Amino acid sequence: MKKSYILIRNQLILLFTLLIIIATSNNLFAASILDIGSTEPLALRKIMSDMGKNMQAITDGISHENWKQVKKTALQIADHPQPPFTEKIRILSFVGSDVSKYKEHDQKTHDTAITLSQAATEKDAYKVISVFSSLQNNCLACHQSFRKSFLEYFYQ
Repeated sequence: MKKSYILIRNQLILLFTLLIIIATSNNLFAASILDIGSTEPLALRKIMSDMGKNMQAITDGISHENWKQVKKTALQIADHPQPPFTEKIRILSFVGSDVSKYKEHDQKTHDTAITLSQAATEKDAYKVISVFSSLQNNCLACHQSFRKSFLEYFYQ
């Protein structure tokens, strides 16, 4: 089972790499599909902003012991929207060899948010706070790995 997952993952990485090579082989096509030089903010920026608001809503829910709010908002974080395909290609081409690290951060965030939702369902305040702390640490680890370089590359 694990071998097939690794094979599929490697095939997907190869596919993305080939798409990037094909796209960048023709500069005009690359400029259009990768939106090179675009001054428009990435959809990822709004996604991150919304997730920040969701984190604040969870904090509010915890402080009021509103487990329904915590559960609902944790699921919104777990299933956050994804950037459009062309933006994903831009991001993945920028991330380059750190793509597995980038995806690992996203997967950890998803998994931890699901666990947080389950803890809120159980109304286990101590577990909710502990898991929320883990979720915050996951966010921080990703931000420390990628935020500065993203901002410099995409917005300056």
